[in-house]
Amino acid sequence: MNTPTSLNPLVYQPDYEKLQEDEGQTITELVETLQEISDITSKDYGRAVRSVHAKPHGLIRGKLVIKDDLPDYLKQGIFAAAGTYAAVLRFSTSPGDILDDSVSTPRGIAIKVMGVEGERLTGELTSRTQDFLMVNGPAFLKPDAKSFLTSLKLLAKTTDKAEGLKKVLSAALRGTEKIIESVGGESPTIKSMGGHPETNILGETFFTQVPVLYGKYMAKLSLVPVAPELTALKDAPLEDGKENGIREAVSAFFKTNTARWELRVQLCTDIEAMPIEDASVVWPEEQSPYITVATLEAAPQVSWDDATFPQIEDRLSFSPWNGIQDHRPLGSVMRARRHAYEGSSTFRKQFNGCPMGEINSLEEV
Repeated sequence: MNTPTSLNPLVYQPDYEKLQEDEGQTITELVETLQEISDITSKDYGRAVRSVHAKPHGLIRGKLVIKDDLPDYLKQGIFAAAGTYAAVLRFSTSPGDILDDSVSTPRGIAIKVMGVEGERLTGELTSRTQDFLMVNGPAFLKPDAKSFLTSLKLLAKTTDKAEGLKKVLSAALRGTEKIIESVGGESPTIKSMGGHPETNILGETFFTQVPVLYGKYMAKLSLVPVAPELTALKDAPLEDGKENGIREAVSAFFKTNTARWELRVQLCTDIEAMPIEDASVVWPEEQSPYITVATLEAAPQVSWDDATFPQIEDRLSFSPWNGIQDHRPLGSVMRARRHAYEGSSTFRKQFNGCPMGEINSLEEV
């Protein structure tokens, strides 16, 4: 995407963020609810998995290449200078239990960029990584942490419940979503409940959904497929009825194909139209378009191996709070995520008895 000749991003001000009433209690209940999910699934599987985005569909090694012709307002954080960083990508779907792919839910990608210098947010001071977590929708399902807690409690009650019924419900919801989309609409709620179309994950565009600092500014990020081999997969149906159809599709692609995405940034230019504390608002692109700041590339490779990749999964953790101050997460949803991701990671480490120190090079994967 072309860089606009003029754009006036807002400089971050602390009063753009406002703590919710009883936010501490909300975060405590969120952590407890996610732990409830982890307690159930760890007993089922004999090992602890992530309390959200538990099912992986591929672990990919790649490289992030920062553009060398960015204007000053885009030269922020890890994008301040041209360069190439090693990266690890993890594809996933959103539930905290590992379901048959015919229970079709929103998709995610987690990106760990390595060799990043800067003042750390949290965690090990020796870490040199920056994580970006994205989902295939431009805005979060709920506006804030408190309203998300209500949804999460309902979701927790379905964990480990009647997968066969979930398949039937998912099929019905996909039919409903198809009807809505046939008349030009879309329902993020129906998609989140299992009505997401059964399509190839590699054709998706991903978004951080909630804002982060972009140096002295504020932004949302997006990962957009640009390689013809990827764009051809937009809305491409999966082979029906396969338990691990998404993983198999990813593996088939990376046997022979190179993937290339653009990493794009949408800067906040109007705090009313692009709020920090309401994560459900889609920031209008006519006011601030997504601008390409880097490319992400991945060569042909093995994207999943049942013999070794589960052990790599146990060592890896991703969090929007793993990174540098220049990309600090913003808003109540992100503030809650800090504690939620820490709790999930700690539980997995203790339950599985697996070291989970932050990796700093591809050789450690």
